[in-house]
Amino acid sequence: MKKLLLLSFLLSLGIMLQAQTADKKWGLGLGGGVYHGDVLKGTGLMTEFYLSRYVSPSFDLMLLNNLGLSNSEVQSSLDLSNTFLNLRYKLNNGYILDENSGVKPYLFLGPGLIQDNNTSGVNFDAGLGFKFALSQSVALFLEGGYIAGIESDFQKPGVGTYKATENFIKGVVGIEFSFGKAKDSDLDGVPDRKDECPDTPESVKVDEKGCPVDTDGDGLPDYKDKCPTEAGDIALEGCPDRDKDGVADKDDACPDTPGLKELKGCPDSDGDGVIDSDDKCPDTPKGYKVDKKGCPVDADGDGVVDGEDACPTVAGPAENKGCPIPEIKFNTIHFDFDKYKLRSEAKAGLDEVIKVLKEKPDVEIELSGFADEVGTEKYNMELSEKRAKEARKYLIDNGIAPERIVTVQWFGKSRPIAPNTTEEGRAKNRRVEIKEAK
Repeated sequence: MKKLLLLSFLLSLGIMLQAQTADKKWGLGLGGGVYHGDVLKGTGLMTEFYLSRYVSPSFDLMLLNNLGLSNSEVQSSLDLSNTFLNLRYKLNNGYILDENSGVKPYLFLGPGLIQDNNTSGVNFDAGLGFKFALSQSVALFLEGGYIAGIESDFQKPGVGTYKATENFIKGVVGIEFSFGKAKDSDLDGVPDRKDECPDTPESVKVDEKGCPVDTDGDGLPDYKDKCPTEAGDIALEGCPDRDKDGVADKDDACPDTPGLKELKGCPDSDGDGVIDSDDKCPDTPKGYKVDKKGCPVDADGDGVVDGEDACPTVAGPAENKGCPIPEIKFNTIHFDFDKYKLRSEAKAGLDEVIKVLKEKPDVEIELSGFADEVGTEKYNMELSEKRAKEARKYLIDNGIAPERIVTVQWFGKSRPIAPNTTEEGRAKNRRVEIKEAK
């Protein structure tokens, strides 16, 4: 018991010394309830007395004493005495309930010194409680807790003396009285009577007048200032903007050159989405699709950029706006059986060729003669030659320069395009094919 009294005195002295260096936030609690042990299985009355000290918006320090009285399984009126140094964690500090709520839940935990069954030792307690504010100075409290026991001797008829550790649970109700020198509504450490900013948000650093600190003096307090050590624009959350482009320097990839917000403050002179410092083609016309280097895309690789290519997915020459020049297809002319002289239909077909060649002076052609399979191979080879040359002569006689007919060849009956088993098929094979030269 002497050790218990000594510990209580030292703890009280420590709290008193602390109170002389900070705002005094004290609480005195008186209560009572019941407790139950897990060895003797007895139930008794529990008294509670504590002195609490405000430490922070989240924590209180408590010097608490519990007495266990009139246990139903213990002969003496005093069963146990326990003194604790508890830390009380206030859950209403913005986590569960607003701190101004009338209901204030808390957790407590701490070491203690217990006297139980003529044995003393170090133990601990833990629990959950609620305070219900009646006024600024008075509150009811309700708490339940666990008290760890220590090993001691027990007597049991028929068994004798044995050792066991008895732990306890308790439930108490009571009243707490708060007192102190100064009221500090916003809990910023500056009493209300000196506080020029009495509604400062919790945990915000304040000056001696109780107002939020503005380290860089830009008119925006540090807790709202994203750049608290550099004076800046209020519109940019207190951050500087050297190039005045509306992008704070801390977010600006080009802080000394005005640029675009969507490009992290960097300029894009031609508006193609590639910043000037990375743009290999800084004068790209507006609306052109560009690659990662800022140069116009040429999807089909024909040397004509997509913005100027009338056929951006198909390669073609620049003179045709990037579109392929369609191949000119000429009609095949046909001949009578065993003849090489031109029929009127064949001349009409060659007249169409002449018309195209005169409209397109850069086009050159190839002539290929063929025959059906009637007759010998040698005869048909000679016949197909005459047919090809007859077509060439007609073209030249009608104004086509000989050099534009770059190839004249013949194949006899070797390349039929239809079966030679019918007259209709043989008629198709007696022909001269006219194609654009490659």
